[in-house]
Amino acid sequence: MLDALVWFFSNIALAFKNFFYAIFNPDLWLSWVPYINQTIPETEQKEAMMRFIYYGGSVEFFFVVFTFFLILTVVGLFANRVMWGVVQILEGFANSVGRFFAWAGLLMVLQQIIIIFIQRIFARAEISMGFGMSFSKDISWWAEELKFYNALVVCLCCTYTFVQGGHVRVDLIYSAVSYRTKRMMDMIGAIIFMMPAAILTWMYGWYFLWRHLVTPKPSASDALDRLLTKARAVRWNVETISFSPNGFNAYFLFKILLVLFAGMVFLQSIAFFYRSYLEWKGGPEAEGKYLDKDTLGDEVAEAAAEIH
Repeated sequence: MLDALVWFFSNIALAFKNFFYAIFNPDLWLSWVPYINQTIPETEQKEAMMRFIYYGGSVEFFFVVFTFFLILTVVGLFANRVMWGVVQILEGFANSVGRFFAWAGLLMVLQQIIIIFIQRIFARAEISMGFGMSFSKDISWWAEELKFYNALVVCLCCTYTFVQGGHVRVDLIYSAVSYRTKRMMDMIGAIIFMMPAAILTWMYGWYFLWRHLVTPKPSASDALDRLLTKARAVRWNVETISFSPNGFNAYFLFKILLVLFAGMVFLQSIAFFYRSYLEWKGGPEAEGKYLDKDTLGDEVAEAAAEIH
C-alpha cells in the first residue's frame, strides 16, 4: 500500500518535469512531423516518432493530464468563475465540433442518392468528382465510404449529443431522488464511469491506431528503449485494406476517429463533473446555467406542442 502511494505521488511530482521538458524540447518528439525541423537527421526523426507513440499512451502522459485536472479542480473549488469558464469552453468545443460534423449525415444521404442514380439509371461503374483533376473511384468505393460518414457522426457528435441531453438514459432511480442527489450521482458517474471508460478506450485505441500506420508494429507493452530500438527500421505502412475488391480503402481513418472520440469523451467528462458540482453547490437556480442547447425555433416548437 505504501509503495503504491509513493508511486502515485512521485508520478504526480514528475508530471511537472515531464510536461515542461516536452514543451521546451519539441524536437525530441515532434521532429518527424513534416516541415518541423527537417534538418534533423532521419534517424533522430524516427526516434522522435517512437517517443511520440510511446508517450501518447504512457503512464507519464496520463499523470500530466491527471495533475492538470487536479490543479484546475482545486483552483475551481475556490474560484467558481474559473470552473464555469472551463465548462463553457469544453461544452462550446463539443457543440461546435458536433454541429459541424452533423452535416456528414446530410452528405451521407445525398451521396447515397447519387450512387443509386449513377448505378441504376445511368448504369455507370464509376463516379468522378471534381473540377479539372477529377477524383474517380468505383461505385463500391463510394458505397463503402458511407460508413465513414456514419463514423464521423457517431464519434464526433457524441459529446455534442451529451451536452444537448439527447442520449437515451434509464432513470428509474435518478428521476425519483432529490435535486442535489441527482447532482451527486452525476459527479460520481463522471468520475467512476465516464472518465475511466474514456481513458481505457484511448489507451487501447492509441496503439491500435499506430499498429495500422507504421511498421514494426508498436505494442502497449513495449518500453521506451525497445521502441527506440525499433526506430531504426520504422517506416510508414498505412492500412489500405477494403472489404471488397474496389471498396473504400482508408479504414485507418476509423482508428483516428476512435482516438478522437475517446479524447472528446474525456474532456466532456471533466465538463460534466464540473457542471454537476457547480449545480449541486448553486442549487436549482444554477441548473442549466450557461448551457447552450439547440432550439427548433418558436414556430416549430409551437407546432410540436400542438401535435402533442
